[in-house]
Amino acid sequence: MPQFIAFTAEGLDGVLEKELLDLGIVVVRKITGGVVFEGAWEDCYRANLNLRTASRVALPVLEFEARSPEELYEGVKKHDFTQYIEVTGTVAVDASVQESVFHDQRFFALKIKDAIVDQFREKFNERPNVEKDTPDLRIMAKAIGNRMFLSIDTSGDPLFKRGYRKESTEAPLKETLAAGLIKLSGWDGVTNIIDPMCGSGTFLIEAALMATSVAPGTLRKRFAFQKFKNFDKNVWSHLVQAAMDLEKEEITAQFFGYDINSKAISIAKATAREAGVDHLIKFSRIDARMLTPPIDKGIIIVNPPFGERMGLSEQLKDVYRDLGHTLRTNFKGWECFLLSGNAELTQELKLKANEKHRVMNGPIQCRFLKYHIN
Repeated sequence: MPQFIAFTAEGLDGVLEKELLDLGIVVVRKITGGVVFEGAWEDCYRANLNLRTASRVALPVLEFEARSPEELYEGVKKHDFTQYIEVTGTVAVDASVQESVFHDQRFFALKIKDAIVDQFREKFNERPNVEKDTPDLRIMAKAIGNRMFLSIDTSGDPLFKRGYRKESTEAPLKETLAAGLIKLSGWDGVTNIIDPMCGSGTFLIEAALMATSVAPGTLRKRFAFQKFKNFDKNVWSHLVQAAMDLEKEEITAQFFGYDINSKAISIAKATAREAGVDHLIKFSRIDARMLTPPIDKGIIIVNPPFGERMGLSEQLKDVYRDLGHTLRTNFKGWECFLLSGNAELTQELKLKANEKHRVMNGPIQCRFLKYHIN
């Protein structure tokens, strides 16, 4: 059985592992920012289709040592890349180097590409073309010291690109991270959720998709593995149909999104409509300082603006002070889950966190905090 790697944001490894186990997929081990799993290609299809927190699924194919361009070239040719696509297909190499003899990642990628296309030329007397944006075969290559790692991308576009987002607000939360944080909160799928600073509505849209059991991959048009020679259309069709059969029409959870920015609310409504969950979420333009509970019971989940992206200022501190005051005054007894990218700002809430989880939001180290509001 081949082994695959499902990647995720650092801090969500455990959440991703549980997702894989819930799908009946055999987990081999967790790694930093990912989980290795074992299975047939059907399990790769299933993972791409159903995982909410994975950013990409890859098939590792080579690991070897190279100290020169010649050793790199010969090492790459030890794997048969012609088994994945036709010679008329296209290829791309995404490369990164870390404290390696190959200082120039462009040269590193070029040497790998040369080895792969030469393999095709030697076998078919033709070579595939290079296509950077939407190749039929994308190689993910990494050099760490003298150790080379090559994987085949099975996802195509990153899995956070569900297919429903046409427009976004500034610094939007990635869909995969939003889904992971919702799962990290321990949300049961039936409790009501309020987002007082919803932006483009990612938290609520992802929660609504969870509640209705909509597999995120059913919203996408394509995956990389669909271009491979071994792609089994019948197996894929069966998996998609099985996933769609699990979708729910009626749910008990209610979702409420608020934002002071009218454009953000407009974008959130349009995005929810594209995702097919607009009938489940009530978006309203309300200043968080004026917010009162629209329901008796529920949880709050929020990603307030923070200084790393938006520019730290006294105005931002006021935003946190006001949010904390609203929570303490109007939401006693509720639980609030907050993504914090700046500890100095979070202190302005004047709330004590009951739980803290370290997560990466892109390159930004964040904390996902749970508050029980007294």
